[in-house]
Amino acid sequence: MDITVDGLKISYKFTGSGETTAVILQGWATSYPLYDVVASCLTSKYRVLQFDLPGFGSSQEPPESWTVDQFTDFFVKLMEALEIKKTVLIGHSYGGRMIIKLVARENIPFEIENIVLIDSAGVMPRRSFKQKAKVFRYKILKKILYFKPVYLMFSELIELWKSTQGSEDYRNASPIMKGCLVKAVNEDLTHLFEKNKYDTLLIWGDKDDATPLSDAKIMEKLMPSAGLAVIPGGGHFSFAENVPMFTGIMKANFGIE
Repeated sequence: MDITVDGLKISYKFTGSGETTAVILQGWATSYPLYDVVASCLTSKYRVLQFDLPGFGSSQEPPESWTVDQFTDFFVKLMEALEIKKTVLIGHSYGGRMIIKLVARENIPFEIENIVLIDSAGVMPRRSFKQKAKVFRYKILKKILYFKPVYLMFSELIELWKSTQGSEDYRNASPIMKGCLVKAVNEDLTHLFEKNKYDTLLIWGDKDDATPLSDAKIMEKLMPSAGLAVIPGGGHFSFAENVPMFTGIMKANFGIE
């Protein structure tokens, strides 16, 4: 199904039934069907909303490169448009980043019962000297190559070089979404963790190399009501990599047989 919010067409679906709606906020550059396994844990007790954020999956891109706060503002408007008053929030990766932003706010216009963060983003990694040197070299080289006379002579080669830089997510993104990603990864949310007063389950793969387990331990320490469940051998998509264990953790947390 589609709904238009603030002029943007958003793809979504509901499954299950219940007084409370469990809402799944997706990871970067994913589509909501990836989270069917998450939804299936909950449909016997909750109505479950899956949707694609603007610029993700089948949903329309935002008109400009949004910050995480702007995505979060949009999410609030989507909840109002769908008339969701009571919710459980489940966030994977980028979706977790949005939830951390949201729960630090005052006057949230809907009731949040509890939260699940799965391999969530939010802790900005410390760059090694080698990584800092690499970034410095890239910035210097970019200035040289985009000096107008140089660019006019070698534009095709320069654009080919540029297309090989950055992470896979960055390379595969549109110009607008590249800007969104840059704004997200350069923002550390650690100072907001203590503002999360909701009961929070952290589910993490111990082999996650995108948001490492050390991030989860920081969240567990700083969030007042957080507990951590680790999936051995799981990576950044731990919920899909060990479905039986993930399902067991979720059902135990929500009291589902």
